[in-house]
Amino acid sequence: MSAAGAGGAVGPVRVVLADDQPLVRSGLRVLIADDPGIEVVGEAGTGAEAVRLTAEARPDVVVMDIRMPGMDGIEATGRITAAHPDTRVLMLTTFDDDEYVYGSLRAGASGFLVKDMELDAILDAIRVVAGGDGLIAPSVTGRLIAEFAARPEQGRPKRELTGITGREREVLTLVGRGLTNAEIATELFISVATAKAHVARLLAKLGARDRVQLVILAYETGLVSASG
Repeated sequence: MSAAGAGGAVGPVRVVLADDQPLVRSGLRVLIADDPGIEVVGEAGTGAEAVRLTAEARPDVVVMDIRMPGMDGIEATGRITAAHPDTRVLMLTTFDDDEYVYGSLRAGASGFLVKDMELDAILDAIRVVAGGDGLIAPSVTGRLIAEFAARPEQGRPKRELTGITGREREVLTLVGRGLTNAEIATELFISVATAKAHVARLLAKLGARDRVQLVILAYETGLVSASG
């Protein structure tokens, strides 16, 4: 793992590109080559190859296509997040992929990219998830999370919030509404550093990988509803 992915120290973000279309991988590789802060350490054309490369290269981020032959991106994501909890998976999706995105969330994806996003936004997204934050493209964010949380798996008990303070509950509610740390600080009249500390404690206490999972928890526990 690079120093950048482990906590923001100096070092490029190490990335594996997984997509069954060579042209897509080539385009992303060329884009990333112009950014000194991000380095491609492997390419995969299938989910199985992505799992193998992740074990070998230990990247900070895997940019993962959802639809691939054989082992798809969802299964590969589940295997990667289970075996390598420090590696983040950033899914590549399209506007009509909702069902696939639900599965990706269950598998532990940290974020989503829509394939027609601006190139700079893709680079920013890689850096965001490498730093430990979750990211969802604006086109698939609030509605998608709300619908996802409303579809509990068969037999999965409803999540109850225990072991967090009243203030942390407030912060979780605001995270669920999509507020950034700076916006949470303004809403609660606290410093940005304090807001960030609250979010970090929530991640630890609730066993969440990143901000995306906190948003899901806010919906699943009723702190935030699809109707607002």
